[in-house]
Amino acid sequence: MSLTTIATIDLVAPLWLVACWVGYTLVADRPSGRPSLMTRMHQWRVVWMRSMLARDNRMVDVQIIGNLMRSVSFFASTSMFVIAGLVAILGARSEAMAVLGELPFAVDSPPLLWDMKVLLLIVVFVYAFFKFTWAYRHYNYCLILLGSVGPVTAIDARDEETAERAARIATSTARHFNHGIRAYYFGLATLSWFVHPWLFILLTAWVVLVLWRREFRSRLLRTLGEPRVPDGRTPS
Repeated sequence: MSLTTIATIDLVAPLWLVACWVGYTLVADRPSGRPSLMTRMHQWRVVWMRSMLARDNRMVDVQIIGNLMRSVSFFASTSMFVIAGLVAILGARSEAMAVLGELPFAVDSPPLLWDMKVLLLIVVFVYAFFKFTWAYRHYNYCLILLGSVGPVTAIDARDEETAERAARIATSTARHFNHGIRAYYFGLATLSWFVHPWLFILLTAWVVLVLWRREFRSRLLRTLGEPRVPDGRTPS
């Protein structure tokens, strides 16, 4: 079995996934001045870190980051379980193809194409794993910055700069975490490739629309509003 014997649509489908994924990432992550969940939450993180400077006991800030770290750790561990399951499927191709063959509208896939589909899913979730673990490390660095801030009675310009840095690191952490979650969305869409390539293409486009609406047009974004620090300024 060679690539020339695989239907053209099955060769186009993964390219469509890459185009949608990369294209959306370039548009969503590029600074443009328009409101988004990422930009709005960065403003709230700036307010959070400035408020942290006024607290003598900063255990609440440590607990917040600890809860966020547990969420990231959960998804990183889940990614490993998914990868292990996909590797196991590679060794049980016949049984898995037999189960899939019972589904209505499922198209038959030659062994080479089947392995390509599984390998694509493995790549997607390996990418997600690396993003989650890097986000986890970011939170460790953020904790170190919090620990370096002096007592509330001795806050100086350097501590204020450290708070700004911590806010930027927290936002960078959220960006990597979002990339990992985004991989889950596209990974779930990729599952439909086992049923039909056209379904895969349609669901990939649908995922882009869902991600775009949640990031730029969601009710949550309107509810968050623009935060203001005690002096009345909007954080940048």
